[in-house]
Amino acid sequence: MTASALYDSVVRHRRFRPTGHQFRYRVYSLLLDLDEVDEIAARIPIFSHNRWNLVSFHDRDHGPRDGTSLRVWFEQQVAAAGLDLGGGRVRVLVYPRIFGYTFNPLTVWFGYDRHGALRAVLYEIHNTFGQARSQLVVLDGRGEVLRHGFPKMLHVSPFFDRTGGYEMALTPPSEIFRLAITYRDADGSMLLTAAQTGARIPLTTRTLLAQFITKPLLTMKVIGGIHLHALRLWRKGIRYRPVPREEPASRVGISRPVGLAGARDR
Repeated sequence: MTASALYDSVVRHRRFRPTGHQFRYRVYSLLLDLDEVDEIAARIPIFSHNRWNLVSFHDRDHGPRDGTSLRVWFEQQVAAAGLDLGGGRVRVLVYPRIFGYTFNPLTVWFGYDRHGALRAVLYEIHNTFGQARSQLVVLDGRGEVLRHGFPKMLHVSPFFDRTGGYEMALTPPSEIFRLAITYRDADGSMLLTAAQTGARIPLTTRTLLAQFITKPLLTMKVIGGIHLHALRLWRKGIRYRPVPREEPASRVGISRPVGLAGARDR
């Protein structure tokens, strides 16, 4: 029995301004305990760690994106926030590589202390232009649904300005996982909502193969859907915003669950 699992999920997006637009689609995510990845790869023939397979997880797709230890990288980010997990578990909810290809608009990391309490969540945000930003939220351990906010750090959609911020409502992975995101502009007006809701499934060869077959070419579907809906938004007359210049390296901000107004981006 492992902490790692599959989450059979539904993703929903809804834009409110300047023009309404919405869609939904089914996906699956892997919840991987970093201490279990190699053991999982050894027992599931269609899954590999840092090697090509039908389904795989590669360290260089995340964090510093240079192939170094993701656990060390995550613990460094947590330490920069003044938190020591004491060797506790680190888990990541992620779209895997399919046939060697992946795109993760949002990867969510969970840091637990040695007593098993969730102490930190890190949101790793990627856009389709090869850029990434991360936000670490230090938790106070209260509430089954975690609520926090932070400023928008990355030019994610070319149909929104890089302004305002996100409000997150997170139900950490257990029998279900749910993340609801509200994006507001600098004046507080709601621009977009997005949510992913998933049900936990044990991670075995049979269950992973079933997800692979019923949701083929998962990551191609994600990136294809992004561009398809971008085309539909453009046809609705929404103005395209060019990509602003970004620093090439991923940058990590730190905040605490005190709401958007109290978030701090560094």
